[in-house]
Amino acid sequence: MSIFEAGMMICFGASWPFQVAKTYKTKNVKGKSIFFLWLVEIGYICGMIHKALYSPDMVFFLYLLNFVLVGADMVLYYIYKNRDENKAIVLERSYDEQGHLVRVPIRH
Repeated sequence: MSIFEAGMMICFGASWPFQVAKTYKTKNVKGKSIFFLWLVEIGYICGMIHKALYSPDMVFFLYLLNFVLVGADMVLYYIYKNRDENKAIVLERSYDEQGHLVRVPIRH
């Protein structure tokens, strides 16, 4: 077992519980990249496969824990992404009665 690999996984994994708790508490996923989360999950899958096939040790369980935490954040993303406060506000160009340009918000 590499102490450096374990340290890396502990450091990476330390942020995920806070991120999941924040997403759950605020129910806000604005600014969260689902593409990034999928890339991280794929990376953890590759790490677990490598550990299982070529270098089995206890670090496998750190990969698994991080995989589960990122997966929980992804589940919350898909649950909360369609909430109104998570939708982008687009401003439409319009004119008032005096002919002045105004911006009217439209929710998508």
